[in-house]
Amino acid sequence: MKIRDALLNGPLGFGAAPLGNMFRNIPDEEAAATVDAAWAEGVRFFDTAPFYGAGLSEIRLGQGLSKHKRSEYILSTKVGRLILDEVEDVSARDFGEKGDIFKYGRPNKVVYDYSADGAKRSIEDSIKRMNVDRIDFVWVHDIAQDFHGDGWLGMFDVARKGAFVALDQLRDQKVIKGWGLGVNKVQPVEALLDLNEVRPDATLLAGRYTLLDHELALQRLMPAAEKKGVDIVVGGPYSSGVLVGGTHFEYAPASKEILAKVDKIRLLCAKYGISIKAAGLQFCLAHPASAAVIPGASKPSRIREDQAALGETVPDDFWRDLRSQGLVAPNAPLPIDRR
Repeated sequence: MKIRDALLNGPLGFGAAPLGNMFRNIPDEEAAATVDAAWAEGVRFFDTAPFYGAGLSEIRLGQGLSKHKRSEYILSTKVGRLILDEVEDVSARDFGEKGDIFKYGRPNKVVYDYSADGAKRSIEDSIKRMNVDRIDFVWVHDIAQDFHGDGWLGMFDVARKGAFVALDQLRDQKVIKGWGLGVNKVQPVEALLDLNEVRPDATLLAGRYTLLDHELALQRLMPAAEKKGVDIVVGGPYSSGVLVGGTHFEYAPASKEILAKVDKIRLLCAKYGISIKAAGLQFCLAHPASAAVIPGASKPSRIREDQAALGETVPDDFWRDLRSQGLVAPNAPLPIDRR
């Protein structure tokens, strides 16, 4: 099923990575209030993963959603890593380019498993952690260069013969609504779209189709996804926070070049009296292949800002200036292109 056909209340979703104590130790009360705020603001699409805090995000999200009927929201999570009962030295973990992003999460041991059995077990474990009866969409997680380096193609091949086949079957059996990848890189999605033996429904692409980073995705991935009818869920629309006042880009300290670009976009937003969040979210959704956008949040106020930004009226001249000043790729679809 195309994810745009499954969404219950608009394209804005909730990315639950921060609930896994990403970058900081978030109190349980704050995490719960954030999920409540998302629901109160009309969000009905929630995305999480076992990796986020070694199961902590799933546990917290499940607790927050337990107040509501399962039929009232769409839920996605990921496979490719198993969370074991045994604990490990958190400081010794190797999470590739992401470093110690979840050092404040649970200490449970995290192991990779892209096999068919591993995917099925991961789904079962996620269902237990969230105390739900089903998962709607499943993403094969981080099967890319940022976690596996030059060995990512080998991992991809394991998943191609294992997890991909299993998820394709689960979708056909209507156990899940659909599946795809959940990655931070363009190349794995392009490789998936080239396959003929399986039929992905959608893919969660984090950080690669944003105001600050979209040129590579525009070359092949977005046109191919549109042509094949594979929906793109845009994760990380604020590029790890730097677009909205943070200091991280791609989970690391932002470069001077990125900060300079953010300053130019911020000045243009100020000129037209709009929020930079409105520019960021509405840009992500302007491409025909984009079906949803899921910014992460760990504070209730952020959810309200996201919902308001999505409905904000952005003058056409803002988009024209954005393009004429070279702040977006010339061929990047903008909201004015649909009018």
